Amino acid sequence: MKVLVSDSLSEEGVSKLQEHFEVDVSTGLSEDELVGKIVDFDALVIRSGTQVTRRVIEAADNLKIVGRAGVGVDNIDIDAATEKGIIVVNAPEGNMLSAAEHTIAMMMSMARNIPQANASLKAKKWERKNFMGVEVNGKTLGVIGLGRIGAEVAKRAQGMEMDILAYDPFITGERAKAMGVELTTVDDIAKRADFITVHTPLTKETRNILDAAQFDMMKSSARVINCARGGIINEEALADALKAGKIAGAAIDVFTSEPPFECPFIDLENVVVTPHLGASTEEAQVNVAVSVAEEVISVLNGGSARNTINIPAVKPEVMAVLAPYIGLAETLGSAVAQLLDTNYDKIEISYKGEISEKDTRAVTVAAIKGVLEVALGSAVNYVNAPALAKLRDIEVVESKSETSDEYASTISIGLFQDSNSRSVTGAVVGSEPKIITINGQHVDLVPKGYMIVSNHINRPNVIGPCCIALGANNINISGMQVGRAEVGGQTIMALNVDTEVSEKILDEIRGIDGILDATLVTL
Repeated sequence: MKVLVSDSLSEEGVSKLQEHFEVDVSTGLSEDELVGKIVDFDALVIRSGTQVTRRVIEAADNLKIVGRAGVGVDNIDIDAATEKGIIVVNAPEGNMLSAAEHTIAMMMSMARNIPQANASLKAKKWERKNFMGVEVNGKTLGVIGLGRIGAEVAKRAQGMEMDILAYDPFITGERAKAMGVELTTVDDIAKRADFITVHTPLTKETRNILDAAQFDMMKSSARVINCARGGIINEEALADALKAGKIAGAAIDVFTSEPPFECPFIDLENVVVTPHLGASTEEAQVNVAVSVAEEVISVLNGGSARNTINIPAVKPEVMAVLAPYIGLAETLGSAVAQLLDTNYDKIEISYKGEISEKDTRAVTVAAIKGVLEVALGSAVNYVNAPALAKLRDIEVVESKSETSDEYASTISIGLFQDSNSRSVTGAVVGSEPKIITINGQHVDLVPKGYMIVSNHINRPNVIGPCCIALGANNINISGMQVGRAEVGGQTIMALNVDTEVSEKILDEIRGIDGILDATLVTL
């Protein structure tokens, strides 16, 4: 079999592939060149440089696997690969320790003004008094995102005798206690922490998770670090806080636009910046290359892959039945996770009707992926979703019943944490997925685009003001569902809208008399 390596890959990874296959290392290929070349290959190994477009996929008649030596897969058309039965894998753990160590290095460089002092001395200046630093011993570190990298950062900070605050919607209090950290909110971290580091994927929920409001809460001595993703910290708000002296410093490795030459804080004296070096260690590059090589070897030799990004292989006749339910389950999981604004320790997945008689393992995995992806982003895939749930002590309970009331088959997904719970039920009507209940109340919704879900009191002059508020902000309503309850009782309203709705507009809706809450769900 033949493997094409189209980006620079460590020699260890190439050598491992050469032990099993004929390997062609051709870097810097244009899309046209790759389209002309790919037809002869069984596997393609890339990094971030190669764009694996639909056109490339359609030309790849023999291709069985695409391996990304790294985490991000934005440069691969996953849908096109899945449609053609091509497995896509990445190497999510290879740079974990490098990223954690770089975070600690950035924190220490910022605390002791090392880059500034180095530049001063190399300019033949002796300015010791200008570079007075602070100790980290006894200080409080706030970790936003306690996944693999965040947990490794916390562990190393504990070794330096720092106190750890953490925010992560998937970590229970019991697990946080076992890790020796105090679980709290982002705002509480902003108020209490001396150093704050972010380790979340960039999602709708985490974009600008540190914004002007949080910088206003911080101590004037606080310092922030971002070695995760550009956009998690609002760059304009960070620049304003640094210039105004609201915080003491920042250490930034990632940016919303790279290279970040127009970034508003890159020239500030109290900022340490590096050019996206979190994974730039010899060890990390070897690790991701070897990891993806092992995946390719396993798949081409008839085995399985550990870090599959797209859906695992299912027999065609089975997939023909399950495919719409796999998509429905993932959508329902995402919807219910967006509706619950706290962490949870149990996911319940219930199958009723004809679907209960099928092998629903792939559907269950899709449901878990949909739930976890809301907070963890592209780090979640169809292979690791159950393991990530287990890692976070989230119990997954599956139940089946052959009886279904109105529809041939239904899937319900519920999330639970103490007294808090949310649930969503869906069905496939023809080939179209539908949401048929939200928190037990009947609706009839096509899960597509944007949806505002609101609990409200069933009485006059509640729904109208909501619609007026959206109209005044130029938000078009494309559909509406209202649950039934006795007058004065609590019921649900779901509004399909054509564009994203800001928190400011949602707050306006929440302020309407009779509205109990309002959540934007993106589907």
